[in-house]
Amino acid sequence: MLTLAKLANVALSMLWGFAVTFVFVRALPGAEFQAFLLLIAFNNFTQSAEFGLTNVIYARLRRYWLARGGQGPGDEGDRGDFRREELGVLFLFLGGIVVAGALIVALAIALGWIRTGLPGIFLIFFLASALNVLLLLAKRALAAVDRNLLWEALDFLRRVLGLAILFAVLAGFDLMASVSLQLVLNAGAVIAGMALIQQRTGMHLRQWVAFRAGGGHVRRTYLRDVGASAVLTLSEVAAYNAPYFLIAALVHDGRLMLLFDFTFKMIRSVTTATRATIEGALPRLTRYWFAGEAAPFRAGLRRALLVALCVALCADIVLVALGQRLFTILFDGRAALGTGELWLLCALLLLLAVICTSVYVQGALGRFGALLRQSLPFLAGSLLSVPLALAAGGGTGVTAHTGLSYMMIYMLVFAGVAALHGVALRRLARSL
Repeated sequence: MLTLAKLANVALSMLWGFAVTFVFVRALPGAEFQAFLLLIAFNNFTQSAEFGLTNVIYARLRRYWLARGGQGPGDEGDRGDFRREELGVLFLFLGGIVVAGALIVALAIALGWIRTGLPGIFLIFFLASALNVLLLLAKRALAAVDRNLLWEALDFLRRVLGLAILFAVLAGFDLMASVSLQLVLNAGAVIAGMALIQQRTGMHLRQWVAFRAGGGHVRRTYLRDVGASAVLTLSEVAAYNAPYFLIAALVHDGRLMLLFDFTFKMIRSVTTATRATIEGALPRLTRYWFAGEAAPFRAGLRRALLVALCVALCADIVLVALGQRLFTILFDGRAALGTGELWLLCALLLLLAVICTSVYVQGALGRFGALLRQSLPFLAGSLLSVPLALAAGGGTGVTAHTGLSYMMIYMLVFAGVAALHGVALRRLARSL
């Protein structure tokens, strides 16, 4: 039931990513839409600037909750050093990231770095989207305390209402009113999530703002994990989003930007679907790991990888059948997706399945240092992909084959990283 609920939300999340482009490319002039894509890229950075702290809190709170019920490591009373004030510290910190991001966007618009004649719409849309950082905290915390299904139901309602508000723009609803209602809807979901966490964990209201006590505890007990997770998250975010900025800086051609935007959307869709299937198995996998049950853990890990590959294969089938038509419709006929580019994207998504399985399972177990060793080569390859694609054309700029060259190089980057994660998964399975 939980996996089905997660998959329903995955479907809505995937639809949201494409729906935003579908609506905004029609609601905004061409130059405004190019600026909007840069806003989306910065928004991706901001949403991921939680530095992996939600992964840390999931691993710690999950271990505490299992030990609280006598299912974790050690004896029944071994609850580790988790304190409820940690949740309050993360809530305040992530809220600060949202505010700081909004201020940076406002400054970028004022200085002309993001050139738009619609600053209010851009800023409100950014705030509504950036609140996903706090929604992610609520989701991970409730998953750790076995309230996954309740949160998924609430999140499903939020996503349905959000899509209805977004598509209303195509029927003549005001764009400013639409993004404003999105902001109100997401803020209400954050409040509901925090209330559920407080009720489930027995937190007191003052613990949400106990920054000194909670911050001191975080600094004393797991600052090392936070540091490793922060570096890992920054590396991953930069690796996935850097091509947006490199293309904008080095390539004066809209098609390559649209090609990468479509690739990014497909990557995000597959990672979201894979995360949903793996998160459905994480309660069992973490229980087996912390209890030292090697055989069921290895079997569960194999199943998780197989399911991830099936998700990617399903995405490939859809791409082969509808990918080129979807690309044309999505970008309102401004560019077309080549057959070679399509097949390279299909191969990339299969490789992505291995990477996702490794990242989500190891992250839930708190193995951030190990993940960093696979992430840094990914960052290097992603940063080099655009310059190498341009160099493949003889350094003369964009040619008819630049998109194909870029997709070939980008796919090879994923192949190398997937090999590193495959080795890491084998070591993880043998470590118990």
